[in-house]
Amino acid sequence: MSKIGLYFGTFNPIHVGHLIIANHMVENSDLDEIWMVVTPHNPFKKKNSLLENNHRLELVYRATESYSKIKPSDIEFKLPQPNYTVHTLAHISELYPDKYFSLIMGEDNLKSFHKWKNFETILALYHIYVYPRISEGKTENQFTNHPKIHKVDAPIVEISSTMIRNGIKDKKNIRPLLTKEVWEYIDEMNFYKK
Repeated sequence: MSKIGLYFGTFNPIHVGHLIIANHMVENSDLDEIWMVVTPHNPFKKKNSLLENNHRLELVYRATESYSKIKPSDIEFKLPQPNYTVHTLAHISELYPDKYFSLIMGEDNLKSFHKWKNFETILALYHIYVYPRISEGKTENQFTNHPKIHKVDAPIVEISSTMIRNGIKDKKNIRPLLTKEVWEYIDEMNFYKK
C-alpha cells in the first residue's frame, strides 16, 4: 500500500519554499508521494488577492511537473464548502482504498491543531508529518511525543506567498522564489500586478 502525504495549501502562488518542503518530506521519510492539495477559498483569508481555484491548480501542476513524487490534487474543489480536513481525509481515503494517507503540516499549524474540527479523529486514523516553522507559542503537550506525530528535520523556509504577491505588485524581481514555469504563467496572465 503506497503512502501518500497530503500537503494542503492555497498555493497563491506556489513557490520554491513549498517545493523544498514537499521534496524534503518525500525524500526523507517513509512517504512514497506528496499530493499538493489546492484548497478552495479559505474563510480565514481575504479573497480579493486569491486567484481562482483553476489558476492556482495550474500553477501547482506546472511547478510539480518535473517531480515524479509530487503531484497536484484538486480533491477539495469537489467537496461542499466550508470544508474541514477531517472530511477531506475521509473522502480521499474512500476514493483510494489502496493508499494510506498522512497529513503534512508546519509546526505553526500543530500548535493550533487542538482547535481543528475533530482533531482526535484525525489523530486516531492518520499520521501527521510536521516540518519546522519559526512561530510563536508552544505545541500542546498532548502532541509532543505522540506516536502518530513525526517531526521531520526539514529546512526552515521563510518565504511567503504574500511577500511574492506584494513584490509583483511593487514591480520587484521575485523570480528566484518561483520556478521558471510558475513565473512565466503568472507573468503571461498578469496575475498579482494590481
